[in-house]
Amino acid sequence: MTDSKLDSYRKWSTTPLVERPRYSVVIPAYNEEWRIVPTIGAIAMHMSSFDVPWELIVADDGSTDSTVELVEELDLVNLRLLLAEKNGGKGSAVRRGVLQARGDIVLFADADQSTPIEQFEALAAQLNDGYDVVVGSRAAEGADVANKSLSRKIFSSGLSFIVRGLFRIPVADTQCGFKMFTSDAAELLFRRQLVDEFSFDLEILYLAGKFDLKTCEVPVTWIDAPGSKVDAAKVAVEFLRDLCVIRWNDLRGRYDADNHPLINDPHYPQPKATQAA
Repeated sequence: MTDSKLDSYRKWSTTPLVERPRYSVVIPAYNEEWRIVPTIGAIAMHMSSFDVPWELIVADDGSTDSTVELVEELDLVNLRLLLAEKNGGKGSAVRRGVLQARGDIVLFADADQSTPIEQFEALAAQLNDGYDVVVGSRAAEGADVANKSLSRKIFSSGLSFIVRGLFRIPVADTQCGFKMFTSDAAELLFRRQLVDEFSFDLEILYLAGKFDLKTCEVPVTWIDAPGSKVDAAKVAVEFLRDLCVIRWNDLRGRYDADNHPLINDPHYPQPKATQAA
C-alpha cells in the first residue's frame, strides 16, 4: 500500500464532502457481519485512490446480527448507513441506496465482493463512452470466473436462455451483483422498480430496454464467495414467477410513471444512519 493511497483514504474517511460526489457506491447488506468490514475497507481504499469526491452507502436490509454496529463503529464520515425496519429483499435495499446516491455515476456492488471493486474502472470507461447502464458479466467473453458451483452454472445457463428468448434482453448475465448507471438512468429505473427480491436485476434491465437506455455488458472477474445466500432451486422458482409479474406489470402500465419518491436529499452532510421511510 503506497503512502499516497493511504493519505487519500484518510482524507476521505475524516473530511466530510462539501461538493457533489463524482461516484456513489451502494452496498446492500443483510446479516453480513463476517465480511462487511473487509468489504468496506477494500472499496474505500480503492475508490479513495482516484482522488475525486465519492461516497459510500451501505443499505442495510434489516440485519439481525452485528452488521449495523460494525458499520457504525467504523465512523467513516463519507459513509452513509441506511436502516430498514425489517428485511425487505435485496431489490428493496439496492433501491433505497441508489435513490439516496448523489454521484454522477452510481455503482451497486454485492457485500461479498464476488466481483472485486478493482473492476470499477472497466465499467466506468463504458459510461464515459456514452452508455447509460453497464452490466458486470460473468458470461461475456473474457470474464474470469472461479469456483462457480454446478447448480449455479445450470441455473445461469437456463436463465440466460429464458431472458434472451422471451424478454429479448441482449445481456447474457442479468444477475451479477455489479452494475453501474449514470445518475439519470439510475433515477429513472429505480423509481419505477417494483420487484424487491432476487429478480430486481432482471426488472431493471427490462426497464432499461423499455426506455431505450444504452446498455452494455463488460466481462469481470468473479469468485463464488463462501457463505453465499443464494439457493439456486428456490431462486429459480422465484425468478420464473417474477418473469410473469414483470410482464404483467408492463401490460398494466405500472412502469409508465414513478412508483417511488426520490429520496435524494441535496443537503449534505446527512445523519450517519438514515431510517428508511
